[in-house]
Amino acid sequence: MKKPYIICHMMTSIDGRIDCGMTAKLPGVDEYYKTLDALNVEAELSGPVTAQLEMAEEGSFSPENPEVFGREGFSKKAESDAYSVVVDTKGSLLWPDQSESRAPLVIITSVQVTKEYLAYLDTKHISWIACGEDRINLVRAAEILAEEFNVSRMAVVGGGTINAGFLSAGLLDEVSILLAPGIDARKGMTAAFDGLPMDTEPFILSLKDVTSYESGAVWLRYSVKKK
Repeated sequence: MKKPYIICHMMTSIDGRIDCGMTAKLPGVDEYYKTLDALNVEAELSGPVTAQLEMAEEGSFSPENPEVFGREGFSKKAESDAYSVVVDTKGSLLWPDQSESRAPLVIITSVQVTKEYLAYLDTKHISWIACGEDRINLVRAAEILAEEFNVSRMAVVGGGTINAGFLSAGLLDEVSILLAPGIDARKGMTAAFDGLPMDTEPFILSLKDVTSYESGAVWLRYSVKKK
């Protein structure tokens, strides 16, 4: 299988929580972006919740024609050495025009995406990948990113559900955590990895490196032991 080297890179509180509003208040935010740059990745992948907060426009796409695409496919609109990749299973996020974007967007959907949504992405000059029946086939999506978009190193940067999806699929090679000196402690807040079934066995990591900063943040890097 040809795929990128995939690193999950997150900033968390001491209790492993990742709410953006919370982490923005903690020391270590500057170090998070510096450590992300140090990973030297060619693509950064976000889930729909993170993308809605940080990149997408307000509102959601409402197709007039519900006909689905129904097959695997992709459309590459830009050749770049850096991509911003977003997982959006059914195709609902709205986007500004991408003609002047420094890191072109690639939207990954399932084949249940509507043809109308893919046509909408085409009008915005946004690349897309459709794969997987009821949900996105992350393994196949990673292959297409490597084979067709020439992505050799990719960072998965949230949230907890999409991080856990890549972990469960056996796609993560490394976990990179910028551990901030603060505690969230609020009930029900999502963790860096979240949402897998209760009978899931723990995933074992091997420590690669530890770096501490004057802010009190600590950068932890682990290799993921393959099952």
